[in-house]
Amino acid sequence: MAKEKTVYVCKNCGQESPKWVGKCPVCGEWNTYTEEIIRKAPSGSLHPSGITPSKNIPLTLKDIEAGDEPRINMHDDELNRVLGGGLVPGSLVLIGGEPGIGKSTLVLQTVLRIPDKRILYVSGEESARQLKLRADRITQQSGDCFIVCETALEQIYVHIKNLRPDLVIIDSVQTISTETIDSSPGSIVQVRECSASILRFAKETGIPVLLIGHINKEGSIAGPKVLEHIVDTVLQFEGDQHYMYRILRSIKNRFGSTAELGIYEM
Repeated sequence: MAKEKTVYVCKNCGQESPKWVGKCPVCGEWNTYTEEIIRKAPSGSLHPSGITPSKNIPLTLKDIEAGDEPRINMHDDELNRVLGGGLVPGSLVLIGGEPGIGKSTLVLQTVLRIPDKRILYVSGEESARQLKLRADRITQQSGDCFIVCETALEQIYVHIKNLRPDLVIIDSVQTISTETIDSSPGSIVQVRECSASILRFAKETGIPVLLIGHINKEGSIAGPKVLEHIVDTVLQFEGDQHYMYRILRSIKNRFGSTAELGIYEM
């Protein structure tokens, strides 16, 4: 049987404490601790991804082959440039932006342009019919883009294992949850644990994952600050909803420069 424990988590930095405290000792913010119930999975449970990880061995630097990492061409010059030349296999990329700014439209339009790649689009916010209507509106079609409406992380892994896609899109990180955590989707613990699990999955399988997330009223990615440290790349989609231009900028990029910008006309 799964064991439960209660912890208090800082909404700003994700720091955990066994009891409530007024001021976070890590980030210094006041009144940011919220109560979360964590249900630990029983020992001997399957690996989160359902796939046996590779047996890596330590190597000296001279034994490691040097060379540019092969990248997936996104068939979008602006996005390729901001990513540093394309999407690195096994990477975890987070795209954030205000609700309604066009994040889902940008991502869906981009993946429908990629030929010869099997893509799984996991939607936790829209139905398959709504996504089909959106795809028809942007007049882009692809026979290799699969849509599934799912919010349970364990079931998402099952779909990925069965389909074996080349790229996974999760829209959005605030809607998914894992059964090992007894709290609502979008909570600090859920966002952190799901993101960390997805990162491990991406590294083990080599399948890149693109997460879509929202930003809060302060203009930061919604969820604990540690989320930005977990992912490999953080992109922010910005613009005024009353105007047609949008800017895609890189806040963090382990595989490229953060000095690039992408400009879109929506």
